[in-house]
Amino acid sequence: MKLGYKLAAEAFGPKELIRQAIRAEQAGFDFVEISDHYHPWLDVQGHSPFAWNVLSAIAVQTRTLGLATGVTCPSVRYHPAIVAQAAATLAIIADGRFTLGVGSGERLNEHVVGQGFGSVRERHERLAEALDIINLLWKGGYQSYEGKHLRLEDAQVFDLPETLPVIAVAAGGKVAAELAASHGSGLFATEPRKDLVETFTAAGGSGPKYAEASVAWAPTEKAAVTEAHRTTRWAVTGWKVMSELPNPVNFEAAAATVTEDDVRKNFVVGPDPAGYLERIGEYRDAGYDHIVLMNCGPDPDGFLDFFEKELRGRL
Repeated sequence: MKLGYKLAAEAFGPKELIRQAIRAEQAGFDFVEISDHYHPWLDVQGHSPFAWNVLSAIAVQTRTLGLATGVTCPSVRYHPAIVAQAAATLAIIADGRFTLGVGSGERLNEHVVGQGFGSVRERHERLAEALDIINLLWKGGYQSYEGKHLRLEDAQVFDLPETLPVIAVAAGGKVAAELAASHGSGLFATEPRKDLVETFTAAGGSGPKYAEASVAWAPTEKAAVTEAHRTTRWAVTGWKVMSELPNPVNFEAAAATVTEDDVRKNFVVGPDPAGYLERIGEYRDAGYDHIVLMNCGPDPDGFLDFFEKELRGRL
């Protein structure tokens, strides 16, 4: 089992994210994962740097730390040809330490280019076509593609790594889990759902299985809950809300009724290692082997110290 640290690109600027990644490697995390957003979820978070620049800087300032996007939508805001080139380049810079996490996107980030944001079915179709294009380009040589939604005309990625990155496909249901098996080489989830792992493996998937666990560390439970509620209450609204709203102001309205008790029910909060161990165990028992801790507490360095001194040894 590999343990990862979530770089919250909505909550910190680029230099701070790079610093946290370096500290995460020192603390003993196996990899970092970064959100690839254009907007933060809430204005109070206040950031949204370009994830690929941040990852490149981390790659040259770390030695063993794995890197992953969590996740990139390669079918609206980006054309998949650009993602194929970016991921290949980053894999070379990082000496094979990069995993390309992909998904069908959220309106929050994808609407900004004025291309619209289709139905769930269309998003899955676009993601499948995007992965077709990325996989074609990673074969080398000039490639073309004519799909229902996406096209590629006579393009070649000239710099390809010796070992291609894993493509971990985000799934919240059966269709996406099957797509992860047929078009990707890994699975990505945000809940400890065993059924997604079973669907992925039944459809022929055999790669790594990533999942995020939401936590909030602080010296007291109250401080952890207060900060998680202030910055991350959007996370308990559910995927149907999270994928559809266009801007932070809409998430502010949608999360207006979320209480601190809701946060306690959905996050591991406070300084007690037992809760963290239990939550990680839930993901492990569901079949996930790359578990990412998304800390929403007020003190990133305090959490990293906690992981290094109190949690890592118990794991």
